[in-house]
Amino acid sequence: MPTTAQVHPTYTAAKKDPKLANNWKTKPAEELTDAEVMAMPDSEYMNDKQMAFFRLKLVHLKQEIHNSAGETTEHLREDTVVVPDPADRATIEEEHALELRTRDRERKLLKKIEQSIGRIDSGDYGYCDETGEPIGVGRLIARPTATLSLEAQQRRELKQKMFGD
Repeated sequence: MPTTAQVHPTYTAAKKDPKLANNWKTKPAEELTDAEVMAMPDSEYMNDKQMAFFRLKLVHLKQEIHNSAGETTEHLREDTVVVPDPADRATIEEEHALELRTRDRERKLLKKIEQSIGRIDSGDYGYCDETGEPIGVGRLIARPTATLSLEAQQRRELKQKMFGD
């Protein structure tokens, strides 16, 4: 009887560009790029510049969510006209439902953003909640609200898959 092996996605760290390795020393956090933060040496993990960089990233993300929420409100107000055709009305209602589900997900993301900013303030940002190990700059750039290292997240997802939520 053939067995199927469990395949886990492998995480390969992004290559550090040696040309960018010291750029962070002369630039303010507002001007740093993702590649420059990635190129920082491991000994500088979660230094003041990285903390400021991620705070700025989180604040921008929060502002984008607030802006899109305002646009949704305006969009829903504009589309409140009565449409006599049932098919058109159903299409409009489905679009509204999809938009509201998206905003609900963003609302939950806002809570995580606020928690991440709080973690920056307390100095806990960038370290795994379960193991205390560094989460990694690459993972934080991809998901600034991450609270678990990749390995801890994989363990959690495997447990959820095996035992349910």
